[in-house]
Amino acid sequence: MRLEYFQLIDRIVDLNLAGLAIKCEATVPTASTIFEGHFPGFPLMPGVLLIETMAQTSGWLVVAANRFERMPFLAAVKDAKLRTFVTPGQVLLISAELKHQGSGYAITEASIAANGKSVCDATLTFSVVAFPNAEMNKRMRDTAADIGFDG
Repeated sequence: MRLEYFQLIDRIVDLNLAGLAIKCEATVPTASTIFEGHFPGFPLMPGVLLIETMAQTSGWLVVAANRFERMPFLAAVKDAKLRTFVTPGQVLLISAELKHQGSGYAITEASIAANGKSVCDATLTFSVVAFPNAEMNKRMRDTAADIGFDG
């Protein structure tokens, strides 16, 4: 997890296109400038970054389902529940299932667990569009290879 660069997924653990599901893993860094203000003396992963982590996991599933021909942009977050704190050094298991895709949108149900306990979950809606250019598609493919994309 590279918080400052918004690269929140370390690796894809399982990609099941037949079941429209994905599992990813991310380790919260032990040190980051984000923790200097959130919160001094009690560092916590910001909830908005937990939602972004679920969105990135869901995004890899949508990209895989679209065979790198289209990409998702987060459009809505519904029923988000942040259940507990996430602290530096924790290993997160992020899961997502694709519930709907069509008419230029995709909907996933995503969740994060740590130490076998639920951290957060949400229903996420994405606008799904063509890649804006070949360079972005290539960068996505390069990042996919770095995190173990096998789809």
